[in-house]
Amino acid sequence: MDDKLSIRVNVAERFYPLRIDRRDEERIRLAAKLINEKVLQYKQKYSDKDVQDFLAMAALQYVIKMLELESHHDVSPVVEAVRELTDKLEGILTE
Repeated sequence: MDDKLSIRVNVAERFYPLRIDRRDEERIRLAAKLINEKVLQYKQKYSDKDVQDFLAMAALQYVIKMLELESHHDVSPVVEAVRELTDKLEGILTE
């Protein structure tokens, strides 16, 4: 069964047709809403700029936030420390 849904999403006063999984609709609409809110904030603050500038700044702000969150979830140092401890314990147990 094809569980796809056709929607139109408004981003910065332009509509984009999308074909998405039904389970993703809420997340996609929320993402568009957050982008539009951020664009509106920039539009109210900087009236002499273009919508493209506001979209670029919103994208930059959200990607910076995403990168910050990803760095907080980087578990590779912990995995490496556990691996080293495991190696040490195995060395002690085999003596």
